[in-house]
Amino acid sequence: MAIGVLLQKKFNFQLTPVVKLITYCFMPAAVFLNIYQAEFDYSLLGQLFLYLLLFTAGTILLGNFLAKVLHLKRQESAALKNSISLMNAGNYGLPVSQLIFSANPLGVSIQIIIIVFQNLLTYTYGLYNLISTSKSVVEILKEILRLPIVHALYLGIGFQLLDIPLPTFALVPLEQLANAFFALALFLLGAQLAHISIKSFHRVIVWSLLGRLIAGPMLALLIILLLGIDGVMAQSLLIASALPTSRNTATLALDTQVVPELHAQIVLYSTILSGGTVTFVIYLSMIMF
Repeated sequence: MAIGVLLQKKFNFQLTPVVKLITYCFMPAAVFLNIYQAEFDYSLLGQLFLYLLLFTAGTILLGNFLAKVLHLKRQESAALKNSISLMNAGNYGLPVSQLIFSANPLGVSIQIIIIVFQNLLTYTYGLYNLISTSKSVVEILKEILRLPIVHALYLGIGFQLLDIPLPTFALVPLEQLANAFFALALFLLGAQLAHISIKSFHRVIVWSLLGRLIAGPMLALLIILLLGIDGVMAQSLLIASALPTSRNTATLALDTQVVPELHAQIVLYSTILSGGTVTFVIYLSMIMF
């Protein structure tokens, strides 16, 4: 991100082609491989999906409630709702999970399932929030179905369920594209932030941070206790609930031109502050479960 800020200030890149490159090339490769290479523990899927449905429904309801109470404009409302319900489960959550559960692969497996679920949520509900500000339902469905990310999700799930081996000549370039995605997406976020003038702290940012970093873990803890989830699964789910806002919200906002600066600021602040909040939630999860 820092490199993105510095180079953008020096060269003033046109960011729209970079967004297209990420959306239509690097991101589909990363999502496909995340699903294709995942090692799932299918015995836990029932309880896990029940938790994910309840947690997601809770964050969506919270975002919609706050947007109505605050009387936000449609574009600001989209930013608030996405920032609370969509979290950075991939290049933030997965390394954290691998660090904490290095001796227990179950925790990492759960995080991978969360990544898949969040990818589906991002490119359905999240994309709907952005393009519904200017398009009809039919146009929204057409936009979603045209995205390569949607086809990558379906293909990844199909290859995973059918256990179809991928030949090396296809796997190697896909891995190279997926590895490039993480670096380029963070570079793009930094470039977006390069010319942002933060003259005031927008109220949407405040409520986004409270919803994602504070209310998210509180809701997760309540659901975990109600469902009687314990052990590594409870730890993994509680830690995942505290992750910052997904970087993809800023990428999609720039692609659709829905208050991209506001989205980028939310991602920036939530990522910085999550260093403290995620650390606390990790500590709490180890004590409680």
